[in-house]
Amino acid sequence: MERPLVGVSMMAETDFVSAVLPLLQDNAIDVLEWSFDTFFETEEPAWLCDLLDFYAGNDRLIGHGVYYSLFEAKWTDRQEMWLEKLKKEVCKRKYNHITEHFGFMNTENYHQGVPLPVPLHPKILEIGKDRLNRLQDAVQLPVGVENLAFSFSVEEVKEQGIFLDKLIEEMEGFLILDLHNIYCQACNFGVEMQEIIGSYPLHKVKEIHLSGGSWQNSVYRKKPVRRDTHDDAIPEELFAVLPSVLSQCSNLDYVIVERLGHTINTEDLKQNFLDDFIKVKTIVEKSGCQKQNTKDWFPKKNILAKPVEDAVLYEEQVRLTKLLFNHTDPIIIQHEDFHYFNTGNWDHEMILTAQNIIKKWNPY
Repeated sequence: MERPLVGVSMMAETDFVSAVLPLLQDNAIDVLEWSFDTFFETEEPAWLCDLLDFYAGNDRLIGHGVYYSLFEAKWTDRQEMWLEKLKKEVCKRKYNHITEHFGFMNTENYHQGVPLPVPLHPKILEIGKDRLNRLQDAVQLPVGVENLAFSFSVEEVKEQGIFLDKLIEEMEGFLILDLHNIYCQACNFGVEMQEIIGSYPLHKVKEIHLSGGSWQNSVYRKKPVRRDTHDDAIPEELFAVLPSVLSQCSNLDYVIVERLGHTINTEDLKQNFLDDFIKVKTIVEKSGCQKQNTKDWFPKKNILAKPVEDAVLYEEQVRLTKLLFNHTDPIIIQHEDFHYFNTGNWDHEMILTAQNIIKKWNPY
């Protein structure tokens, strides 16, 4: 039995490289996670290519997708092209597994998008399974899904663990448990972190993410909104809960520290990042956490039929995205006639938060 490997989500920015260089020189980074599709449209610099190849050659590279859009209700040429590019990527270098985010994004500028949540519905679940099966068929590797930070309602928070369990159960998939994403939900909906964590199938967690974020001023509440912006230190609450989580994840392989590359631009910030990484690694080593099982997550062979689509859901996804982009009054959105989205239960503050996110990242 071996302890989980501790690593970072690699960024190409000069500030980030400068910050992680001491860790690389000390051989402290056990594993690299690489968001491969962020470089689909551009060429990797030689130093980055060499670094990724080095970790791949030592069975220490894992892949994390950003732009596939698991729950987009219309199968698009863009998704087909994304899979073709990923096939070339996994032929170019060896990845131990590939992961994606929960949610959908269907704007024209998808490369600047952020995923929005979907409710647990049989048809939506069917679409998600279809997209995951296509991803697994393309890479012939273990495939996993990361929990989402943003939710419109407490009901979505409480059902996401159940949703993810159903999503991966037939294909022997796994979960990334992002603790900062759960921290955001706990802060924004007044639910204890441990309660949310306990709603997830922790025996299916293969990877844990840790990061920081930011606070956004609130309009409808007294308390600010917590955002998963990856631009600050890891909150102490995450360090406090990490030992307990480690003890409950019997198939855990990796613990990854995340930070956006352009947010470590001073010596103090670099030192804070190093301190966070060392603290995470120390907790993992002192926890005595070891894999209790030998689950290999070997992908099942799938027979792919015609892509699952739903015209009603797709229209609603497009309409919702545009309503958010246009900063439509939350009360109007709550009373909008949707079949799939239960907007009547949505929190006003979270609707405003989604509008801010959409406005920043999804220009039409």
